[in-house]
Amino acid sequence: MTISAQQRVHDTIAAITPLHSESVNEAVEFHQSLTKPVGSLGRLEHIGAALCGIQQCVPPVMEKTRVVVFAADHGITRSHSLGPFPREVTAQMVQNFLAGGAAINALANVVGAEVDVVDMGVDANLSGIQSKMFHSLSVANGTQDISEEPAMSHAELYRALANGIDMAEYCFAQGCQAVALGEMGIGNTTIASAVTAALLDLSPETVTGRGTGADDDTLNRKIAVINKAIARHGVETGNGFDALQKLGGFELAGIAGIALGLARRRIAIVADGFISTAAVLAAIRMCSTVEDFMFFGHQSTEPGHQALLDELRQKPLLDMGFRLGEGTGACLSLALLKSAAAVMSQMATFDSAGVEDKES
Repeated sequence: MTISAQQRVHDTIAAITPLHSESVNEAVEFHQSLTKPVGSLGRLEHIGAALCGIQQCVPPVMEKTRVVVFAADHGITRSHSLGPFPREVTAQMVQNFLAGGAAINALANVVGAEVDVVDMGVDANLSGIQSKMFHSLSVANGTQDISEEPAMSHAELYRALANGIDMAEYCFAQGCQAVALGEMGIGNTTIASAVTAALLDLSPETVTGRGTGADDDTLNRKIAVINKAIARHGVETGNGFDALQKLGGFELAGIAGIALGLARRRIAIVADGFISTAAVLAAIRMCSTVEDFMFFGHQSTEPGHQALLDELRQKPLLDMGFRLGEGTGACLSLALLKSAAAVMSQMATFDSAGVEDKES
């Protein structure tokens, strides 16, 4: 019997279990035995303990990592000018990712991560692409114009979420211990602002920024579109399913789905900036335990990102002034996760090194 996409999503949510607290406690004690003053590696020690809780072992393993970039187009860009780049750039950047010419490719090479590119709903014919990096999981050629109608149907939402879960299963089969989340979609800062406003019950004026370089007139158009969409659709405040279905994008739904699936498989998840954090919050609203598996890669310059981080009470691992997307900040943060694991697996203990433990 074939399981529906909706049933698959809810089965995945039901299978997610919390951090393994005993492993976290063991990791904290283990750090105290290493040849360093207690707590001297600061947040790196907290990262290592969290990884132990995710993997249910001490020390954690961090050998294989991936960056998954979800790409899709948005109906609002057909009828509204909301940024400096035309919608055709989404498909062009997909090709650039696959050719290895984007920022995310360069950074992934540095940290030793594989890159996967997922077509969730790019408005172009990508059927001829032959690349092991490329995953064709298109739900439709872009969403609908949210200022006029819901972004997607309920069936499309669940299909997009299930496609994200499929990517989590792929990462699991590849033996990954951590996955960085990226996205590409012209217009998606507007979409993320709308989702953020709905999830946090904040005004669009508060959470909407300039994205890739909007001028004052464009920023005002973005805010007007979001206000119209929220007023038209009556989104239920804080409901991740409702926010994505009425206001979201296929790439955001894909990110939410992979977050659910990675949490189910106990794989560390690294969100990127504003857009992926909005999608991750939608997933956390679907299942609060997802947050146990999350790391937040970097501080975006978008105002909505700070609102999301405040809601989650999270401090990003990096603050580099990024506003690119693609998973770039999350990718750089993979190096910190690898470092946290290396400290625990490679440092000597006071006993093994024959060093006197001043603390004792």
